[in-house]
Amino acid sequence: MNNADDQTCAFDYNTAFSRNLGLVQPEEQDKLKHATVAITGLGGVGGVHAVTLARMGIGNFHIADFDHFELHNFNRQSGAMMSTLGQDKSAVMEKMILDINPDAKITSFDEGINRSNIDAYLDNVDVAIDGLDYFATEARDIFYKATYSKNIPVVAAGPIGFSTALLIFEPGKMSWHDYFAMDLAKSEFDKYVLFALGTAPKATHLSYMDRKYVNLEEKRGPSCAAAVQLCAGVTATEVIKLITRRGKIYSAPWFHQYDAYKSKYVKGKLRWGNKGPIQRTKFWLFKKIYQKHG
Repeated sequence: MNNADDQTCAFDYNTAFSRNLGLVQPEEQDKLKHATVAITGLGGVGGVHAVTLARMGIGNFHIADFDHFELHNFNRQSGAMMSTLGQDKSAVMEKMILDINPDAKITSFDEGINRSNIDAYLDNVDVAIDGLDYFATEARDIFYKATYSKNIPVVAAGPIGFSTALLIFEPGKMSWHDYFAMDLAKSEFDKYVLFALGTAPKATHLSYMDRKYVNLEEKRGPSCAAAVQLCAGVTATEVIKLITRRGKIYSAPWFHQYDAYKSKYVKGKLRWGNKGPIQRTKFWLFKKIYQKHG
């Protein structure tokens, strides 16, 4: 078949995703086709999650983002291109998903998530993904309280340095709020520090990250496409495991970080989350460091 024929042929789900077979069984691919995944945030990690899961054959999406694409998004965000500058992220990513799978069913929340729409956003969702901006503390609080109460598992992978830091939160197990010990926070700055400490407790990236480009109070820090791509791979794999119910899930208080720059993978367990004595000590130490150098 030549290129012209490729462009005019009708879409067929089974053919489009046939090369997944061997890694998933036909009945498992059917589960992916009928599953609904919620992707919260469509920027750095959220956009590449959408594209990756569309290529895995996920058939139903709830997507949420209130933002639009800007030039400073170009270094890492899948939907950020000259042709999409100024366009809504939700609209762009919806189009990209449908360009991969025209049969996909997408419910878009272009105002992002909030207290008034969170129930509709999570309606009939099988797995939710945290693709929110690092500093979106209020939205993240709403998101995790709702997913936990509705027994929806959450996969979260953060691009840190040249690494991905992975956490999974399953129904009935340690919650996001308990793991990060957000009750210790007395300010938004405290929440940023607690989030960083719990996301990557071993912090393999610190030895090569230039701290002068990190300013938590100004809500900025470095992030790159290489790390975002790593996040998409591990997130999609965990989503598939959760939907097909095959493969072991190491959910919180287990944490994972794979650092491609150091060729290093670490996995550990914070039995008490950030409330443990070592994490508490790090919390006070890191507060001083980043307040001084931020």
